[in-house]
Amino acid sequence: MLATRLADLIAQTDLHLTDLQQQQLVQLVELLNKWNKAYNLTSVRDPKEMLVRHILDSVVVGPHLQGSRFIDVGTGPGLPGLPLAICNPDKSFVLLDSLGKRIRFITTVVHTLGLKNVTPVQSRVEAYQPEVGFDGVLSRAFASLSDMLQWCHHLPAEHGQFYALKGQLDPQELADIPSGFEVIGQQPLLVPELDAQRHLVNVRKVS
Repeated sequence: MLATRLADLIAQTDLHLTDLQQQQLVQLVELLNKWNKAYNLTSVRDPKEMLVRHILDSVVVGPHLQGSRFIDVGTGPGLPGLPLAICNPDKSFVLLDSLGKRIRFITTVVHTLGLKNVTPVQSRVEAYQPEVGFDGVLSRAFASLSDMLQWCHHLPAEHGQFYALKGQLDPQELADIPSGFEVIGQQPLLVPELDAQRHLVNVRKVS
C-alpha cells in the first residue's frame, strides 16, 4: 500500500503532515504513474520508488522555504512544486515549464486534488515576466547554478532568494556563479531511503 509506505517514510523525517495531505501525495503518485505510461513524464517507473525519489525528495525542502510566493522553474511533472504545494497550503506556487504535456498533467492534478495554491504556466523561463517578484525561485535538476541565475535573475522580489536542489555539491559550480549573486547557505537534505546525496543551495542577489 502506497499510503502505508508514505507514512513510514514521513515518520523518518521531522515533517508533520495531515491525513489529507498524505492522501493527496499518494493521489499525486497514482496520477503520475498513470500518465507516465503515455506521456513519459519521469524515468522512475515504480510508484513506491516515486515516493522516495520524487515526493520525499521534494517535501524535505519545505521547512527551508521563507516567504509565501514561490515559482518552480523547469518544473517537469510538477516537482518539487506539487508536493510542496500540498504540504504548504499557506504558500502559493507558480509551476513553470515549456512543455505542454507537462503543464496538462499538472493542470489535471490541480483539478483532481482541488489545489487552490498552484498556478501552472507554460512558458520558457526567460520569456516569463511576473507582475510581482517571488519570495523564492525553486529549481530541481533544472540546470547549472550559473545558468539558473542568468535565466531566472528577473524572477525574485527584492528580498527573494533562489533555492537550488542539487545532488552532490560541486565546489566549481558554486565558485562559477555570476557576479551580482552570492551563496547564502548550503545544507545537506536528508531523504529517507534515498541512496544518493541531496543538497539545498540558497543564493540571493547582491544589492
